[in-house]
Amino acid sequence: MKTYSPLETHIRKLIAGSGPMPVSRYMDLCLTHPEFGYYVTRDPLGRQGDFITAPEVSQMFGELIGLWAASVWNAMGMPAKVQLIELGPGRGTMMADALRALRILPAFRQAIEVHLVEVSPSLRAVQRETLGDTTVQWHDSFDDIPPGPAIILANEYFDVLPIHQAVKTDTGWHERLVDVDDDIFVFTAAREPMPRFEVLLPPQVRAAPKGAIFEWRPAIEIMSLAQRVRDHGGAVLIIDYGHIRSDAGDTFQAVAKHSFTNPLKSPGTSDITAHVDFQALARAAESIGAKVHGPVEQGVFLNRLGIDTRAQALIKHSNAQTAGDVAAALKRLVGSGHKGMGALFKVLGVSHPAIGELAGLSDHAAAGMAAL
Repeated sequence: MKTYSPLETHIRKLIAGSGPMPVSRYMDLCLTHPEFGYYVTRDPLGRQGDFITAPEVSQMFGELIGLWAASVWNAMGMPAKVQLIELGPGRGTMMADALRALRILPAFRQAIEVHLVEVSPSLRAVQRETLGDTTVQWHDSFDDIPPGPAIILANEYFDVLPIHQAVKTDTGWHERLVDVDDDIFVFTAAREPMPRFEVLLPPQVRAAPKGAIFEWRPAIEIMSLAQRVRDHGGAVLIIDYGHIRSDAGDTFQAVAKHSFTNPLKSPGTSDITAHVDFQALARAAESIGAKVHGPVEQGVFLNRLGIDTRAQALIKHSNAQTAGDVAAALKRLVGSGHKGMGALFKVLGVSHPAIGELAGLSDHAAAGMAAL
């Protein structure tokens, strides 16, 4: 008799009792089930894990993000206290590199209160080790952080927020579901179409052919962040892989051991993600009165912040092996080739309306970093 993992057994029981479940529910269970979820049971990052994020590629990434935060603080009028918040901080590498870079700006460093939003007990333990003596407050949810001016960082955070999917048929758009067929998980569609769904879609999606998939995330997360900086001052920096323009397409995917795998196979053992719709994020933030900056490609953003200058400084003081590593990291962060992150990843800023420009997100603001 075939045996299943505890999470797969749980999902099978839910489907047997209540019928097929939405893709969003399946994704949520796989990633954050309180006992068996992917992020609850492991440290997925690094060469020994399932994937590597930009902060793990090179210290340059976090250092520039730290200086970017300082430029926002300047634009805010340099308040005496500001919350530096990171959502989904991984191993804490980006925050550690950012804070190290900020030693050259003691006034800003003294104003910072560090808050991390992290649901994974195993990753919290790694973050404590990485950040050492830094005073940090951890939270299960962004809503748990007390009010106040804030600079919010979200690197590869939105891609793991559960998505809904709909498939277009002759009878309209039907929500995509996960079911069990012949003892394996499969995709299916709800019997009835979603009423008035098509009128809410962008024109290019309405024109999609039969069989097309459309993905969306509820806007509550981005609206909560946008409302925070709109009401209390500050800015949000969102860095993730995705598309600048809303469109049809199936990007639901899973990664394990640095390779793509079937997201419906062995739930809870792989990182399940979907591309971020940056147009939808921008539209939601603007709808409640926050100001949107960008998006731009990650390569453009980092080049505007001066990553090449930082790379050359590191290379100048390195041996041949380390210099080669720095050059390879630079190429990966800003390049657009097979393994390059520079074009696939996009960067979006959301701020209080009084902030005119954000460094790296416009040509005019690019030079602002040099003044720090």
